[in-house]
Order: sequence, then structure tokens, then C-alpha cells
Amino acid sequence: MGRGGALRRGRTALALATMVVAVGCGNSGDGAGGSASGASASPASPAAPASRQPLSGAELCVSAVGYWAREMLDGTEPYGDYQSMGLSNRQYDILREVVAEARAAQRDRGARAAGELTDRRVRQECTDGYRDGGPSRGPWQS
Repeated sequence: MGRGGALRRGRTALALATMVVAVGCGNSGDGAGGSASGASASPASPAAPASRQPLSGAELCVSAVGYWAREMLDGTEPYGDYQSMGLSNRQYDILREVVAEARAAQRDRGARAAGELTDRRVRQECTDGYRDGGPSRGPWQS
């Protein structure tokens, strides 16, 4: 089969994907014919916009450092450096300190104790580091 066959297959796949999206989005069930029971639907109330606030610096720190701490305790060694992990220099310092403490706890008291220590220490260190709402020792040490 030449280039024409591959092009036709590509166009067919694109058309199929477009139809699936159109069918999936076409009838959300809140219009005149949208009721599964066939009864007349009441007017749809406008959906409330998502009002989720962005995470604070401390919450982002807890999320990122906590994730990598659990990964490292499970034996995963991250590829690259702290920047490829999405961490700042200060967050990486917190990670190293917490993981060292948690590994000692894991050896002495087991995995559950290590997990509890990790959660507690990450939250404490990140909260302390961002208590003023931003970096405490310059933009690269936050």
C-alpha cells in the first residue's frame, strides 16, 4: 500500500475521532430531548463556575516534596536533578532531610512509622518555609 492508503486511514481515524467527540458532547441531557425518561426537562440552572483557589506556596511544597519523598521511600530513584523533579533548591533540601529521617524510621519502626513521619515533617518544613507567603532566603532558595 502506498502513501495514499496511509493518508486514507489517517483521514478515516480523524473522522471517526471527530464523530465520537461530537456524539459525546452533543446531548448532555439538559435540553428538550435530553431526558432519558422522555418527560419534559426543567430549565437547566447555570452551572456554578469552579471557584477553586490556587494552591499556596506551602501547599505546592507539601504536594511536590511529599510525592517525591514517598516515591524515594518506595525505592524509586528520580531521574535527573531537583529541577527535573519540579522542586526548588530549598524544597530539595527538605526532601533530602525528610527522606533521611524517614529511612531511619523505616529501618527502626517500619513503613507505617516512616510514612507518618514523612507526612508530618514535610508539612512542618513546608509550612515553616512559606509562613511569610514566599521565599524566605531569596528566589532560588524557596
